[in-house]
Parts: sequence; structure tokens; C-alpha cells
Amino acid sequence: MQQSTDRPHGRNYLATTALGALGVVYGDIGTSPIYSVREALHAANPSGLPTRFDILGILSLIFWALTIVVSIKYLIFVLEADNYGEGGILALTTLVNRAMPKHRRDVMFLMLMGLFGTALLYGDGMITPAISVLSAVEGLETVTPAFTPYVIPITVTILVALFSIQRNGTDRVGKLFGPIMLVWFVTLGWIGTIHIIKDPAILHAVLPKYGIEFLLRNGATGFVVLGSVFLVVTGGEALYADLGHFGKDPIRLAWFILVLPALMLDYFGQGAMLLGHPAAASDPFFLVAPRWALLPLVLLSTAATVIASQALISGTYSLTMQAVQLKYLPRVHVEHTSEREHGQIYVASVNWALMVACVLLVITFQTSSALAAAYGVAVTLTMVITTCLLYYYLRHNSGWGRLRAGLLCGFFLSIELTFFAGNIDKIPHGGWFPLAVGGLTYLTMSTWRLGRKRLAALRAESGIPLETLAQNLDCENLVRVSGTAVFMHADPTRVPAALLHNIRHNQVLHTRNLIVTVIIEDHPHVPRSEITSVEDLGESFYRVQCRFGYMDRHDVPDALRGVVIDNEPLNPDRCSYFLGRETILPRHWLWSGMAVWREQIFALMARNAQDATAFFHIPPSNVMEVGSQIEI
Repeated sequence: MQQSTDRPHGRNYLATTALGALGVVYGDIGTSPIYSVREALHAANPSGLPTRFDILGILSLIFWALTIVVSIKYLIFVLEADNYGEGGILALTTLVNRAMPKHRRDVMFLMLMGLFGTALLYGDGMITPAISVLSAVEGLETVTPAFTPYVIPITVTILVALFSIQRNGTDRVGKLFGPIMLVWFVTLGWIGTIHIIKDPAILHAVLPKYGIEFLLRNGATGFVVLGSVFLVVTGGEALYADLGHFGKDPIRLAWFILVLPALMLDYFGQGAMLLGHPAAASDPFFLVAPRWALLPLVLLSTAATVIASQALISGTYSLTMQAVQLKYLPRVHVEHTSEREHGQIYVASVNWALMVACVLLVITFQTSSALAAAYGVAVTLTMVITTCLLYYYLRHNSGWGRLRAGLLCGFFLSIELTFFAGNIDKIPHGGWFPLAVGGLTYLTMSTWRLGRKRLAALRAESGIPLETLAQNLDCENLVRVSGTAVFMHADPTRVPAALLHNIRHNQVLHTRNLIVTVIIEDHPHVPRSEITSVEDLGESFYRVQCRFGYMDRHDVPDALRGVVIDNEPLNPDRCSYFLGRETILPRHWLWSGMAVWREQIFALMARNAQDATAFFHIPPSNVMEVGSQIEI
């Protein structure tokens, strides 16, 4: 099993981090009570009042969904699958790929499956903020119908403000949101307890027989209800993706000590109130509160749903960074927002794209009930993929036997596939949207990876072996200039195009020439002492490899600082950096292993990738770029 990165373990740090996790990790799951019971009851009985049988059956399904999917699957088993402290389906895919024998045919299939699961989370990341904030603002209509015309404008304003503060970083956002969510969960537990005391018979819903009987009696309708019940666990995958922001211990502590008890109390409190007042099924979350507390609850709900969006937003940042470092996406600008936690980052391009998508979703769907019809389809598929990958992780990383791993994951799969069946009905009513977003994201990721492989093959075909450069170089006719030249190149075995251009056209060589290759490892961090390695090739040429983890800051000058060349420590601030700028040209006239339209997509992505100078933190004043064109 992979070891997590070292984190402080003091009680104060654990408590503080758990509080921050409330504001980032548990916002999505924590605000599900606002709309999940309402949607489930409506699906069970669209035109009438819910019966006692309906209420007990739905609450039983909610209780066991939270227990099995979140408490057992994610909190106990999936969180153990951390890639040196980082989580998410892409990290799990990397773990499985690293442990399995490379000759097995299913390795590539698992990689593609994990990639598709990652892509689906982007669709989920767009819907979560929209449905969370909109459902809370709609509570103003419960206070007075006069607010109805202002629900959409208020929701849009809140979403724009939420995405605008993301630059401050997860750490600051968590410290700001954590105390609010603490008040939120305490309020949920308090309101729920009041009604449970009035009618404790609702506690019978913990028995699984009520949920099973509900499904058996309702047939096809029962599966439709499951699609709404699934809304209570939709934050599970985001919880795993946010593992790197806080660590497994604070996330588990927050869940079992506060989040789970508060959620159960509120769900059962809503059920207890509905047993005596079934007409409240139109909006049980807000109607469960005392009349005097309604407006404060609406305001608190609005704050909580703003926070709920944070789990998917920060999780999407992490997935994007991992995808870039693992070469599934082109380079993007990533800002590290915490000196203490490497996983706390901000990706501006993703942030603003999500904001635009969320605003458009709110304007298009208009109500949280309409958005609920689109919500859950992509998440169920992602959870199914996570379970499949978990089986291979348990087999090859944790040493479990085939039967033991199969029984556990088969149990999880049977539940999640049932939820998926209940969500199929949503596809024509908006569920197609996250699937379409996931499909387009998967197409983008797979195209970039395929194009990168094709580009590497072309370089290998046309490049000159680096080892033979010094032997075949006519050094006598070249002018030697003082200083150190650093030539960045992706292939450590071939001569960089920038070096060849410098020799052919300028007839110049520096006193020392470093061929530097950056290698991104499939684990998050590389110890400082292991980042840089140097190989003397003779005739003033040196091959340098800089190894970074995919969550490290890829600062090439910093990695070169202090490296000993010719018995002297290198000063990277005095080096000249030569970078090749490649223009990708699609081959319309020749089959290259990629469809023409994919070649065009790859070329477009390459043109819009972040500049290598900024990505590797090289001082622009020290950089010379040499352009070249490559047909793929």
C-alpha cells in the first residue's frame, strides 16, 4: 500500500484541518438534505401525498446509502488508496497501473476507464454549484412569494462571487467556510432532533426491510426513486478527490464525529415531521423548521450551499493538475495557494470555465428540481468505475485474494449499478448534459495523450542520438563563448532542435552545455535530494534529468541550483536557456495513426498550452526560443 506524505499529526492541527475539511470536503453531501428528500418523495408519488410506507421506505434507503456508499466504501476503503497523500480517480488509476504487470491486456483498458471516470467528474463539477446554490435561494419563496422573480438573479450573483474568491486558495476558503459549516451541521442536528423526539417511531427506518419492501412494491417507480435517493451520496467522489487538500484523518474525523450524525438526524427529523404533516412534502427541509427560524435557515442554507460548491471546485483543480502532469492535458497555469499543503491549488482557466457553465445551467434549467433531473447520472458511472479500480487496487496493491476483493467490490457494484438503473430515466431530462461534458473531456484527454505519443515517435525517428553528438562534432570550427547553455528537451536520448539550430546557423557553442529533460513521476512528490541527476557526455556536454512529482512545483532553475558541473556549483540565474517552440501541423495527406479531426484538435491544444518558460519557472530574460514546425 502506498504511503501518504508526511503531515503534522498534533491534536490542534488535526482539529483545525478537520474544521477546514467541513468547509471544503463536506459541503456537497452536507447540503443534500435541502432537496434530496423532496425529490425522492415527488418521484414516489408525483400527484399525491406521501404515505407512511413511502416515508419509512425512502428514509431507509437514504440511511443505508450513506452508510454503505460513503461511510464504508469511501471513508474506510477508498481513502486508503492514496497516491502518496493524493486522492481522486486519476490517482487510483495510477496506483493500479503501477502495480499491475505491464503485459496484461486489461492495463490499457483500466487506464482508459479511469480517464473516462475523471472526465465525468467535470460534468458533475458544473452541476453541483448550480443545484446547491439555486436550491437554497429558492427557500426565499417559502418565506414570501415576492422573492420569486429574484431567485435566478440572486443565484447568478452568488455563483459569480463564489468563483471570484477562489484565487485566495483552499486553505483560506476552508478557514472562512469551516466555522459556517460547523454551525450548519449543528443546526441540522438540532432541528432534526426536535422532530424525532416528537415521533421516535421514525427510527424504525434504520431497518433495511423498509427500503427493500418499498423497492419490491413499487417496481419501476422504485428505481426512479433511487435516482433521487442517490442525491444524498453525490459528494462521495469529490470527497476522495479532495484527499490531497486535507488528508484522510481530518476527513474521517469530521465525518464520523459531526457530519454523519447531523445528516442522519436531519433526514429522520424531516421524516418524523412528514409522518404527521404529509402536505409538507412540497418542501420538507424548510418546513421542518419553526416559523421564526425560517428566514435565518434560508440565509444559513444559502451560505452552506455556496460552500457546498467548494468540494467539486477544489476537486476539479486537483484532477486538472494531475491530468496535466500525467500528460493527459496540455500545460495550464497552476497556482499553489498554501505553503503547508502542496495539494491546495488554484487553476484560473478551470475556475472561470466552471463559472460560465454554472451560470448558463442556472439560466437554462431555472429550478433546482429541473437540475436534479440532470444530476447523478455521471456520478453513478464514476462511482462504478472507482469500484472496479478498487478491486484491482485491493488485488495488486493491498494483496487481497480474488474472492475477498471480489465479494467486497461486487457488493458495492450491486448497489451502485442499481442506483445507475434508477438514474437512466434522467438522461432525456437533462442527464445527457454531464455525460456529454464527460465525453468531450475524455475525447480531449485521449487526443492529447495520443498526440503526445505520436510527437515523441516523430522526434525519435528524426532526432540525432545525443551520445554521438560530441564524437561527430567539429569543435575546431565552432566559436566557444563563455557561460552555460541549458537546452530543454523532452527526449533525453536525442539532440534538441534548438542546439542543432545554434550550431548550424550560428556556429557557436557555450563553454558548458546542459541537455535538460524534465520527467514527471507518477507519484506526487520527489525528495529534494533525488530531483536532479547529471551525466557527463564529454566535450562540455552534460545530460541532466530533473524529476518532479506531479504535485510538485516544476521549477527548473531551482532544481539546477547548486548542481556541480566541472567541479563548480551551477548558478542557474547566469545560464542561458534555449527552448524549442514547436508548431504542430496536421497531415491532411497522410495517415499518421490519428484521424484528421483529432490531429486538428491536438494542434489547437498545443498552440494554447501554457508557455514552457512560465511552466518551468524560467526567467524570461534568460530565454531564447527556436521555432520549428512538425507535421503529425
